Amino acid sequence: MLNATWLETFTALCEVGHFTRTAALLGMTQPGVSQHLRKLEAQVGKALIVMDGKSFTLTPAGEAVLALGAARRRQEQDLFETIQTDDPNIGDIGIGCSGSFAVWLYPYLLERMQRAPELVIRLTAAPQTSVVSAVLAGDLDLGVTSEQVENPRLDAVKIGREELCLVVPRSCRAGGLDFQDLDALGFVAHPDGYAYADDLFSLNFPKDYKGSDRLKVRTFVNQIGQIPIPVALGLGYTILPKSGIDAFVAKQDLAIIQLPKPRFLDLWLISRRGRASFARIAALSALIDGAAKALGQFACQDVHPR
Repeated sequence: MLNATWLETFTALCEVGHFTRTAALLGMTQPGVSQHLRKLEAQVGKALIVMDGKSFTLTPAGEAVLALGAARRRQEQDLFETIQTDDPNIGDIGIGCSGSFAVWLYPYLLERMQRAPELVIRLTAAPQTSVVSAVLAGDLDLGVTSEQVENPRLDAVKIGREELCLVVPRSCRAGGLDFQDLDALGFVAHPDGYAYADDLFSLNFPKDYKGSDRLKVRTFVNQIGQIPIPVALGLGYTILPKSGIDAFVAKQDLAIIQLPKPRFLDLWLISRRGRASFARIAALSALIDGAAKALGQFACQDVHPR
């Protein structure tokens, strides 16, 4: 077996990227760090790094050894979490989800932390692929995705669904809108908006809609809290999940067009297999499940039928 101390020194060196700073972090001397590296290379029988001045790059063997070092760290962390008091109100937990669902979920998390002063909750808004990768790597404990994730190392539970809503300025409430009206108004685009448009418009405007690449874009914004603002100001329309609208502070300036054929996004809660039994993870899973069900109780309201 590889020497655990040498492996930890090498893992820290790769994270820090500098011999002297690694030595300071570990309470060692710089020659001590170098010695651990040489001993680990001798044990592996391969060079682990290639020096380039004061910096270095990993060899293929080094990348493999680093992966092992990171995996052992996660295993030790899981061990310590398992043997410590399993209290739903104590510890650190990371959650990842879409930006719109994060805006909806965060007030629930804040209320939970007010009741549990020793509970630390980290909420990350990220694309679905990043959320899945972070949960698999152990960087996040829980993730919310819009699709079922098939992976033998993950548990996935469907917790609800939310509607995709066509959002227009309040002034557009009088009278129905067709696709030409919307296109004349202009699309407030965002990273997920093009896929949402293909999903919703292809279903409801099959004759007129030619694809998201043909949309007249009025503006583009990638911050979920900012997306409804130009719509509220009358500068265009957008498509958002219900969670992204309900959390908007000026939603009285928005109207939602009720299309004949609604579309919904499923909500799946994912976690690494076996960790859902930890008390704090189980408690937060139940909280997220409740927030998702509250979101799905009603379709997009305050609507004007088309």
